[in-house]
Amino acid sequence: MNKHYLLSAIFALMVAIPGVAQSDEDAVKAVIESLFYGMRAKDPDQIAAVFSENAIMQTIETSGETGVVKAGSVADFVKGIGGLPEEAVIDERITDYLITIDEQLAAVWTPYEFYFNDKFSHCGVNSFQLVKMAEGWKIVYIIDTRRKDGCS
Repeated sequence: MNKHYLLSAIFALMVAIPGVAQSDEDAVKAVIESLFYGMRAKDPDQIAAVFSENAIMQTIETSGETGVVKAGSVADFVKGIGGLPEEAVIDERITDYLITIDEQLAAVWTPYEFYFNDKFSHCGVNSFQLVKMAEGWKIVYIIDTRRKDGCS
């Protein structure tokens, strides 16, 4: 066997293997990115695929100096995004990812800015809880804040 060919093959494997072995942090981030890509595409199947069965969705609405927790459902969220008019453009832009993982549990903090039809709507933070299940990482809980002021 040609020595150069063998060395090239070994080098190619060394470069390729890290790309194949996706870290849990990368896999968790990919799930969250899939959610937002699905939202931009208004693809209900892609959005629903990232959530576990019985996932919980909540948002915090402010009332003066305090917050009020409002519950929503994944099914209603998926239906609402999928039912938007074709010309509607939604874009939730994640500005950072803070990911912590302990075995099968991941917590993710994602500050964001939300745009509707290319106009700024609001900003806030999403807090995700994901669990590594048989079919991969799934969102089991999400809560977010929403505000129009104090956005960077």
